Amino acid sequence: MKNRVMIIGGVQAGKSTLMNTLLGKESAANKTQALVYDDWIVDTPGEYIENPMYYRNIMATSLEVTHVIYLQDATSAKSVFPPQFSLGIPKIQIGVITKIDAHNADVERATALLKNVITQGAIVKTSSWQKLGVEFIAPLIELRTNEEIRQYVKDRDSPYLMYYP
Repeated sequence: MKNRVMIIGGVQAGKSTLMNTLLGKESAANKTQALVYDDWIVDTPGEYIENPMYYRNIMATSLEVTHVIYLQDATSAKSVFPPQFSLGIPKIQIGVITKIDAHNADVERATALLKNVITQGAIVKTSSWQKLGVEFIAPLIELRTNEEIRQYVKDRDSPYLMYYP
């Protein structure tokens, strides 16, 4: 099976922009109204995580993927994820912080918020506009175990990449 990732995060957090960047598409992101399957990525509407009534959609879609990106906007002061939300999805976890280049970005706060959501995994700090950090995501999706991911992060020694815990 080819590895596939589902991206979940709040409304306007940068999910579709990240997907377009990862797939090399220059088009502007549109508001995602339903699940979008494109190559190795599944983009989800932000409402799926912001409204608990839609959690079942996230759980059902997770059966089709090998990895889940938990996306946190660096300009947001809050997390849309319940604490330890990743425990309910038995897939490889990757935290992604978006908009690190925004004037009001707080990367430390975003990192702390992600650490409350995922139990272990890589955390990637990104800017889709400046193409910072995004180069690490596709290779992470190719890896099949947390130990491989931990070693990948260690070998890169990049300020845009860390392994938690």
